[in-house]
Amino acid sequence: MFKNPFSFDGRIRRLEFGLSYIIYIAVLLFIQFLDESFGSSGIFLILFIPVLWFMLAQGAKRCHDRGNSGFYLIIPFYIFWMLFAESDYGENEYGLNPKGEGNSSEIDDIGNHSEQI
Repeated sequence: MFKNPFSFDGRIRRLEFGLSYIIYIAVLLFIQFLDESFGSSGIFLILFIPVLWFMLAQGAKRCHDRGNSGFYLIIPFYIFWMLFAESDYGENEYGLNPKGEGNSSEIDDIGNHSEQI
């Protein structure tokens, strides 16, 4: 979990996406608290950029897990679909299934095992 959290490549499960969203909200609240405590300054924008990048990367990977482009993030309320919908079974164009279900290596193992019987 949380391998390459700032990368836009690959797929992630619902749990990792949900935890990422909770982290995102907590850090945003902390940045907002700092901004209100010390007054508005450009340093807080610098703190916000990596947090935004993290959430966009995690969201794109979750879209990939559903078999969609990362651009689906701009659809209003699509986040709820990403939180509650199952991932695509097996490998898709974005990589292996993070649950390991239906990946080609499992199919090959099953196929080789059935030939030996």
